[in-house]
Amino acid sequence: MKNENVTIASLSTATPPYVIKQAEAESFLAKHYSNKLGPGNLVKMRKIFAHPGVLYRHIATEDIERLANEHPDSRIDRFTNWAIELSSQAINDVLTQAGLTKNDITGLVVNTCTGYICPGISTYLIEKLGLSEQIRTHDLVGSGCGGSIPNLQICKDMIQANGDGVVVSVSVEICSATFQMADDLSLIISNAIFADGAAASVLWKRPGIFTLVASASRCDTHYREDIRYIYKNGQLHNQLSRKLPGIASKTVSQLVMDLLNPIGLRLEDIQHWAFHPGGDKVINAIGNDLGLSESQLQPTRDVLTRYGNMSSPTVLFVLQEIIKKGINPGDWCVMIAFGAGLSAHGFLLKH
Repeated sequence: MKNENVTIASLSTATPPYVIKQAEAESFLAKHYSNKLGPGNLVKMRKIFAHPGVLYRHIATEDIERLANEHPDSRIDRFTNWAIELSSQAINDVLTQAGLTKNDITGLVVNTCTGYICPGISTYLIEKLGLSEQIRTHDLVGSGCGGSIPNLQICKDMIQANGDGVVVSVSVEICSATFQMADDLSLIISNAIFADGAAASVLWKRPGIFTLVASASRCDTHYREDIRYIYKNGQLHNQLSRKLPGIASKTVSQLVMDLLNPIGLRLEDIQHWAFHPGGDKVINAIGNDLGLSESQLQPTRDVLTRYGNMSSPTVLFVLQEIIKKGINPGDWCVMIAFGAGLSAHGFLLKH
């Protein structure tokens, strides 16, 4: 019997080869910016970088020193080159996992928020990978750390509208291409947790790892200034509020109910939870609000520890971690990502 459900057939992630430890990152910032930081923020910076919630991050440069005086033109070139490279790696791997070739792809959706190029990343991937010039493509910007789930929502809609297609979803962020530093706690925190990476998945109407059962979104514009990019002197600066853990956990809790209530599910029916790891305090707040156990939060914490916050692909790294740890037939999984806006997006998945 023909499968009518859209599923995730395969999932792959990619990171740059350069790994930086927190002590190295702190030393770099202290070397170049100590004279620009007030005594209070210097103390806070040391405390933030000493926190064990993040130990390693992957950065899209062979030399972190170049970030200190990187020209904006060089920065967008670095964003473009690494976004294409990491996306290509993830796509090639995800196709191999699914037993597909580039000729099987009928659609491609790419999201990012850490760089803007026109035409978009999808066009470069068509060229680099030799994809058909007739495939349907979308380039999404502006969704911040939550962008991978709207991407999946669009992929699902494309497949449902066009029969038996194979659509590839790509989330890629080069957060280091938005590097800024000043006597600003938002920037200190950003430079302690953000990193670079990409994730790709294949979606189709055949048996897969997870069925995309339902999705939901919430956008509370009252909190737009609490989490967003802003432009200063023509360059992106991350803006984060100290109230973010409480704001995010409240919105996430509401979104979880939006997903579960129409299906008649309860929190205790969900075996797996994949959250965007927006930081240790955010994870704690979400866990407390939903009453989740440490074992349920562990995949999210593990990704934050090993990779940091890579913005939109990060929740897919968490989902990959859950798959690696083992899932059973019939297991439910809730995947939630949130970011600029404040916007939050979720998918209810079933194995």
